[in-house]
Amino acid sequence: MLHLFNAYVLPKLNNKKGQGMVEYALLVGLIAIVVIGVLILLGPAISDKFQEIIDAL
Repeated sequence: MLHLFNAYVLPKLNNKKGQGMVEYALLVGLIAIVVIGVLILLGPAISDKFQEIIDAL
């Protein structure tokens, strides 16, 4: 039974293929949070600038 565990289960638990994908997902999530935060903070200023451009046209 221990041989079966060592031969089939442990290699699946030590699989590193998904590690890179998880790191990329965390990075994309962090970037999305930063972008949303910046848009919330700068949203009114950006909107005002666009309104100035529209009024000038």
